Amino acid sequence: MGEEAPEYLLNNLELAACDSESTGCRTATIVGNKTYVVEGSEDGSKSWINVKIFDKLTRSWVFPTVLGIKPVQQKGHSALLLKNEQLLIVKMDSTLDDCIWFLEVDSPFVKEQKEILGTEVVAWSKGVIGNAPKPIVISGPSGVGKGTLINKLMKEFPSRCGFSVSHTTRAPREKELDGVHYHFTERSIMEKDIRDGKFLEFASVHGNLYGTSIEAVEAVTDSGKRCILDIDVQGAKSVRASSLDAIFIFITPPSFEELEKRLRARGTETEEQVQKRLRNARAELDEAKSPGLFDHILVNDDLESCYENLKKLLASDETADPLCQPSVKILKAHVSHIESKADHKTLIHCSASGTNAATHSLLMLDMSSLKGGAPGRTRGLDVYALESLGDGLNGI
Repeated sequence: MGEEAPEYLLNNLELAACDSESTGCRTATIVGNKTYVVEGSEDGSKSWINVKIFDKLTRSWVFPTVLGIKPVQQKGHSALLLKNEQLLIVKMDSTLDDCIWFLEVDSPFVKEQKEILGTEVVAWSKGVIGNAPKPIVISGPSGVGKGTLINKLMKEFPSRCGFSVSHTTRAPREKELDGVHYHFTERSIMEKDIRDGKFLEFASVHGNLYGTSIEAVEAVTDSGKRCILDIDVQGAKSVRASSLDAIFIFITPPSFEELEKRLRARGTETEEQVQKRLRNARAELDEAKSPGLFDHILVNDDLESCYENLKKLLASDETADPLCQPSVKILKAHVSHIESKADHKTLIHCSASGTNAATHSLLMLDMSSLKGGAPGRTRGLDVYALESLGDGLNGI
């Protein structure tokens, strides 16, 4: 849906950030025949950054479907176009861990969502300084023992691994705790969050919705731990198709007969439920053979042997460096404006928190090693302080 635009239109390719006293701050960036207007909008007690698009061909406003977690507006922002597919948004007067955001307007993820939804789409992704360990996706049919393997992993490496807690619309079972075993929620709430792009994957299983929210995964990764995801094959396919860079492992039983024996030994399901789980298990075992879906397949014949093999796989795939610390110790920056430089670098003009307001600092944002993106985080950023503008231009 579009609406007739007024005669005037913000058409600067690069707008300066608003001053700290401004409200309703906006920037406008031209990409082809479209102008992306990013502006603050009051929503209750918070001010969210909203997006609308002016289409030059139809001379009308378009209000896109906005995916991902929206940044909360502070006191203005600056915008810069990157590769005609995303905007770098730098929030004013924000801490370094929350001031850098990316608005994807024509990235592969956005293009895919446009085809699926049949409408204009943009997607937010939070910029994170440094890299992080790859999440681990562990799948397998019900009763194969993947839950036991994950629990052993978490118990042995509590400071290195973190469990991604899934959402579900089913009722809690005895001794299950909300936020520990699952995030138990209402169907209407979860369906809305899915439409709002807050889930990395979701599926209907045994009549209930199950899903992994983006924040559940990213919160674990942000803490410096490997995020462990326990999801079914259908969910693994969705994660594999996303921008999340993960390691995919499938746990298989030694035989289908052994799997049925384990399911019946649990004694938690009726015969009808057991038969339904067995049918689903056959389908998952077949789907797991799809080329390119799983990186590794482990047979859980003996629990201890399977666990040792799992640890060996994780050790051999430990390619990510520890979370790198930003070379800048300034935790708060009042951004005045940003400048695009060569070699994927952007100069940020700001004043440091706790210093005289007239004292200006220069930060260099290096985006040469970006990883990920919507619907999750954009990682691999590096920020370092400059003594002078000349230091920032050396080697560029």
